[in-house]
Amino acid sequence: MSVLHRAEAWDMSESEESDTQMQSNVTIDAKSATENTSLTQSRSTEHERLPSSSVTEGRTSARPGGPVTASPARKRRSKEEIEADRETARQRKEARERQRAARAQEKEQRRQEQRGRREAADNLKSLRPENYLKSLTVCIDPALLQQDGSDILLDTLATLEWRFDITPQLIPRSVTWSRALLQQGDDKSDSVEEDQVVLVLDMSDFIELVLSVKKLLNSREDGSGEGSVTNPLLEGLNREMRKVVMLLLTESHPDCPRTHPSDEQELYEALNTTLGMENPDIEEVLVYLQVHKNMSMVCLDNWQEITTHVCAVTKALSKRPFRLLTERAELPFCVEGSWASGVRVDSDGSGLIQVWRNQLQQLNRVSPAVASAVTAAYPSPQLLLQAYGGLAAEADRKGLLAGLLVKSGDNERRVGPEISARIYRYLTAQNPQLVLD
Repeated sequence: MSVLHRAEAWDMSESEESDTQMQSNVTIDAKSATENTSLTQSRSTEHERLPSSSVTEGRTSARPGGPVTASPARKRRSKEEIEADRETARQRKEARERQRAARAQEKEQRRQEQRGRREAADNLKSLRPENYLKSLTVCIDPALLQQDGSDILLDTLATLEWRFDITPQLIPRSVTWSRALLQQGDDKSDSVEEDQVVLVLDMSDFIELVLSVKKLLNSREDGSGEGSVTNPLLEGLNREMRKVVMLLLTESHPDCPRTHPSDEQELYEALNTTLGMENPDIEEVLVYLQVHKNMSMVCLDNWQEITTHVCAVTKALSKRPFRLLTERAELPFCVEGSWASGVRVDSDGSGLIQVWRNQLQQLNRVSPAVASAVTAAYPSPQLLLQAYGGLAAEADRKGLLAGLLVKSGDNERRVGPEISARIYRYLTAQNPQLVLD
């Protein structure tokens, strides 16, 4: 009996629990349906409130499986705004192009400056004597090689590895120099002749030259005009007026019995004996050759001395360009001292009196003490010029500074009339070629 009652109780509890669960599920379904209905009604109410465009945009912006969000409305730009944006973009593009062109120009300018510095360094390097010597060529007239001992010159040039060329010259029996010039952008080179010429003559040729010059001078004095082209050497010298000619007088030819002079006195004696010319006539010929033909003369004994002279001229020509470039002479009127680099002048004018003092020291025999005495009395050139203008007599203006007291240590003296007159001429002279001393 107890067992049956327990089984019925079990069955009844299970049926009650199932009924209770079914009833709760129905209640939950009803609640969810009510909630969905209220949500649908609220959404429909929002759609009715929003414009159609917003609803459309909201629909297009919704992601699948995600919440629906409404995007902000886009504002259409006007035609003027579009044109303004295009103009701004164009201006920005032009600005970028200008900046790019400026950078390219600066880069090209720096490249050109580097190229210029490199070319200047190469030119300076080529002007060095050891490099410049390689561009020189010693040009020898073939007539010189017919003399005895001329092979010494060729052997010496070959030993020194200097370039030489045997070509006929405008002036017979002469030695000239030419310099090679390499043309830019071309492998071919051109040559430029130097202004130095060495003329080698023996006593017989020199006597012929003297006779020709004497005849030319006599014809000019007589007015006949004859004998102007009696010697080929004079013709060559007439064509080469800008050349500096050095005449080397050597021993006579073996067939000529005349004695070779070793100095100018022996030359005069030889010409007196051979031609019967007096010393004034000989000096007249030599002065004519020196003044009108730019020719000087040296007496040498043999070809060894001639070779030494030619080598010395070659070395001098190789050193001349570099010296002219690097060893420029200082201005002769600038005195030496610590102020040679200049005096600093400020905006308030301090330092001008030092400039005025240094300006006076440039004059010869004007010491720092004298310059200080003058600047103490007249602190500026304008004040001194005004003082000169207040004096009527020329002598008073020249002696204006003569009485100034100059103190040098424990000694005292006056400026003096000489320095006073020199300063006056320095400030008032109108002739730029006037010599102050």
